[in-house]
Amino acid sequence: MLDTRTVRAPSMLRLAAASLTGTAIEFYDFFVYGTAAALVLGPLFFPTFSPLTGTLAAFGTFGVGFVARPLGSVLFGHLGDRRGRRPVLVASLLLTGASTVSVGFVPAYDRIGMAAPVLLLVLRFLQGLGLGGEWGGAVLLTAEHAPAGRRALWSSFPQIGPAFGFLLANGVMLVLSASLTDTQFAQWGWRVPFWAAGVLALSGLWLRSSLPESPQFLEIEEPARMPFAEVVRHHWRLVLLTAGALAVGYAVFYAVTTWSLAYGTERLGVSRTVMLTCVMAAVVVKGALTPVMALLGDRYGRRALCLVGCTASALWMFPMVALLATGQPLLMFIGFTGALVAFITMFAVVAAYLPELYEPRVRCTGAALGYNLGGVLGGALTPIVATALAEHSGRVPWAVGAYLTAIALLSLGCFALLPETRPVPVPVAEVEPVAG
Repeated sequence: MLDTRTVRAPSMLRLAAASLTGTAIEFYDFFVYGTAAALVLGPLFFPTFSPLTGTLAAFGTFGVGFVARPLGSVLFGHLGDRRGRRPVLVASLLLTGASTVSVGFVPAYDRIGMAAPVLLLVLRFLQGLGLGGEWGGAVLLTAEHAPAGRRALWSSFPQIGPAFGFLLANGVMLVLSASLTDTQFAQWGWRVPFWAAGVLALSGLWLRSSLPESPQFLEIEEPARMPFAEVVRHHWRLVLLTAGALAVGYAVFYAVTTWSLAYGTERLGVSRTVMLTCVMAAVVVKGALTPVMALLGDRYGRRALCLVGCTASALWMFPMVALLATGQPLLMFIGFTGALVAFITMFAVVAAYLPELYEPRVRCTGAALGYNLGGVLGGALTPIVATALAEHSGRVPWAVGAYLTAIALLSLGCFALLPETRPVPVPVAEVEPVAG
């Protein structure tokens, strides 16, 4: 059973806030690329392709970041399981921030030819490598400090970070898109959010410099010599099940936040500003509900919430694509919100759930590896597959709905095979009466 020690409320709040801020910054870096890929990178870096093929190629470079994330889990997981969770936070933030800023300086295809998409690919790989380590470090540092009865709640703070990162990334893109002409946005406007990542990374490093190390890591008597080898040898089934279980969350999230932007602007003729506003409003609802769902996870169990969210995702995918196909802002917002509420019902508790599934000596590697392999299955492929399927659909992309529903059913089966981990309160033992 996990250590149930508590941390004073001010210290726990400071730790959770620092983890939230750090994940917000790193996911800002990751999301700003996804938004740029949906809106502008295809014509700039793949101009010799048709519009459809250019979008697919841009989403291909987007997917490389997901492929790199499990490798980052292994690399930074080794560091986290051998040297501590805290060093992971600093190293991953430095790598992700530096690679994101560099994307903003890559010349377009018309300047350096094929070297442009190659550089884009390399930097996206490095970005994903850093993010693969970030989640494990931030979540474990919070979860391993938190009291058992409120572990899901405190661990949900790093899970709120992606919502802030997404809103910040798309807010900057929205302001630039609304204030610049299409020519200005394509020439230099899209680069500004990447340059801003440097300032955010420095602020994140300052926040994380004084965080304490995880008490559970400090109690490990003999750290694993080769954490990845141990995970593969003893926990391979658990890694595969968690990856399959989490695939639906990634698929739903990136279908809403990345694929729908490209589909709405290119196929439906909806303006960038309207699409970004609809998606951002739905993300605000998701972020606000995260601690609520985490509290329910502490009360009713992690697995129970995951099963509910997975079932809701399976039932909502066809209505979501139908509402998107209307091109009406209010209806699109309803479709996106329903999908993201189902998503956060699961992902609000996974930051507590995954660490509780693994023993402390390999937890950084195992939990992060399962989490990021789910990203490969659900996040890397979804924008590409959905774009290809939508191209051969009518006005309503029913094939995309079927694809997302199939992933939801796969994840539902994986969640059904995983155990519940919510700590059970231990009753106070009765004191036996003393004779005489």
